Amino acid sequence: MIIAVDVFEKKLAQARELGATHTVDASKGDPVKAIRELTGGGVEYAFEAIGLKKAAEQAFECIRPGGTATVIGMIPVGQKIELEGSVFPPGKSASRAAAWARNRFKVDMPKYVDFYQRGLLRLDEMITRRGRLEDVNDAFRAMKAGEVARTVLMFD
Repeated sequence: MIIAVDVFEKKLAQARELGATHTVDASKGDPVKAIRELTGGGVEYAFEAIGLKKAAEQAFECIRPGGTATVIGMIPVGQKIELEGSVFPPGKSASRAAAWARNRFKVDMPKYVDFYQRGLLRLDEMITRRGRLEDVNDAFRAMKAGEVARTVLMFD
């Protein structure tokens, strides 16, 4: 089961296209409750990838005992993630891997390239807009507004 969570239906539809088996619209209710109901108690692995404090907290709250929450998104410097003690029953763990912190570049990058070339890593489908470097402000605006999945800015 691969569950994607977002507040934008367009992004949830894209997640289904790219392999999500289930989606949760966080704008329509508590995503943690929805995930627990879908899974019968929580997930084994949860990934936060957008850099939001609330999403990081929710990722941890939706794992089952023995599960792992990984924060990939860049939480702003100085912002603390708060968790109630009750989310720490025996067997829960958390890890944080940010900005390639756990990447073994010489080993991992050739695998990613191979996956991409074989069509197993669908990067092209994630790019919803392309622009020039001077379009960076509009790219950030579109990202924050949920209009795009990924924007690629070209330097030429």
